[in-house]
Amino acid sequence: MNFPLYIAKRYLFSKSSNNAINIMTLIASGGVIVASAALFIVLSVFAGLKDFSLKFSSFVDPDLKLIPSEGKSFIWTENDKATLLKIEGVANYSEIIEERIIIRSENKNLIATLKGVDKNYLNVTNIEAMVTKGKWLTPESNDVVSGSGISDNLSFGVFDFLKPLSLYVPKVGKGQASSIKGYYNSVFVNNVGLFTINEELSNNYIFSNIELAKQLLSYNEGQLSALELKLKPDADEDAIRDQLEASYGNKFNIKNRAELNDALFKMLNTENLAIYLIFTLVIIISLFNVIGAIIMMVLDKKKSINTLFYLGTETKAIKSIFFLQGSLMTIVSGIIGIVIGLAVVFIQQSFELIMLTPDLAYPVKFNFFNVLIVFATIFALGIIASRIASQRITPSLIKS
Repeated sequence: MNFPLYIAKRYLFSKSSNNAINIMTLIASGGVIVASAALFIVLSVFAGLKDFSLKFSSFVDPDLKLIPSEGKSFIWTENDKATLLKIEGVANYSEIIEERIIIRSENKNLIATLKGVDKNYLNVTNIEAMVTKGKWLTPESNDVVSGSGISDNLSFGVFDFLKPLSLYVPKVGKGQASSIKGYYNSVFVNNVGLFTINEELSNNYIFSNIELAKQLLSYNEGQLSALELKLKPDADEDAIRDQLEASYGNKFNIKNRAELNDALFKMLNTENLAIYLIFTLVIIISLFNVIGAIIMMVLDKKKSINTLFYLGTETKAIKSIFFLQGSLMTIVSGIIGIVIGLAVVFIQQSFELIMLTPDLAYPVKFNFFNVLIVFATIFALGIIASRIASQRITPSLIKS
């Protein structure tokens, strides 16, 4: 066995004759345990929030969305349909027309996004589950389903047939005008449902049948704004992307669910990085206690060090003893902290002790990569702290 490692292990797991040093060592070790457990728990929470956000967006976002690479619309032919249906892994798809419109309710106006969807839309997304009042669209009707935020802003409800909504969109090539007549396409609709997903969607989106959207926007036959795809459970997304690009060239930009919510995920990733850096700073502060504990241990073991020196042990080897002791202390403490963090995460997943709402537990997710991040952070910082402490050992200190 390596001699410095053997002595370091003896020093680490044996009690000192000085209780103050024992207490300081426990405080240093406890600080690393708490900091590493906290870092792992926080990283698991952010992993849970990211998955929760992605799962929540699945109610309205498809697995893949194809949008035109140029312009706001494209022509979708029968040959294009046949090509798409031949791609292995595509379970279903929905044709979409999407555009900004003006909604008018009595004397109130609001700019929102109209999303015209076909009958396959419910096979691609689960938005019907998010309709909190009323019902979803019926085929070939002038009905709409609005976001709850739009309903609040314009003061309308569901099935109010005596108070229809007016939808307006500027006619192409007519420019701007203060008068509606002659410059806007318009249609009267009835709101039959309200959905609540998140603030952005609930305040900005209104759904209709695709034929109504086509009529309002004066779209030609086969003219669409987007295609939304549902993939089979075992489908390879990258392989499907390659097939789509090979089949349609540069006609489409292809986005998955994460890319459709890139602003949300950038925010979560930024917050995740910020929290990681903050808790890393906490670990660094706790490692100052480790440095202090090692220095106190050096002073406490001065006679033993002196004996080892006169028996022929080099100063470098004596430094290695306390370097290894400090490294072992931080690594063992870090592992204990990770185990505690794992226990907390699994308890939250199993028993849902902490709730966001009365019906929703705080999301956490075990991710092995987070274990590696915490361990690597503890290992790297522990080595640095131990190196700093062990450099305090000099020949003059040993001989005195």
